[in-house]
Amino acid sequence: MSAKHTFHLQSQDKQRELPRKIIIGQQDTETITHVVLKLFAYIIFYRPRLQVEVDLQNDALAFVPDLVELDYELRPKLWIECGECSMNKLHKLAVKLPDTEFWIVKKSESAARDLLRGMEKEEFRRGRYNIVGLDAAMFNEVSGLIQPRNEMFWVSASFDPPTMQFDFNGLWFDASFTVLHY
Repeated sequence: MSAKHTFHLQSQDKQRELPRKIIIGQQDTETITHVVLKLFAYIIFYRPRLQVEVDLQNDALAFVPDLVELDYELRPKLWIECGECSMNKLHKLAVKLPDTEFWIVKKSESAARDLLRGMEKEEFRRGRYNIVGLDAAMFNEVSGLIQPRNEMFWVSASFDPPTMQFDFNGLWFDASFTVLHY
């Protein structure tokens, strides 16, 4: 692990009773972009059992999710990939985990639309994938503010319409995001 980033969280959002703190490790091969994507995915999709980078100890499934929520039988109920993810991996996940809800979080709407076009070209199964494309300007600004210790005050997020409001390290953000389904 090349670095770890601590995020002290406060939430005004009644649907997101966030923990006081999360730590997201940055592996040697990861960029700060991947760390920020995991942070946003964690908060937007927050559920009490949501976990970051858990090795599922499953020989039939050689992948480690960026974020996952397991059901009571320890099967993935929600699987979230952040940033770059191969088409082969996405296809295999949908085949091996037919009852799992899949989301892919991208740093911009254009990156999300590129992924959608790739899925169409590869003729992926429909009705299996969901994609979030964050606001590129907001994402880049937050990425530039990341420090080893960070403060985030979360106000709200909604999928209808797709918007979020928060304070990150003393700066206020009010941004929209894009939701695509395939």
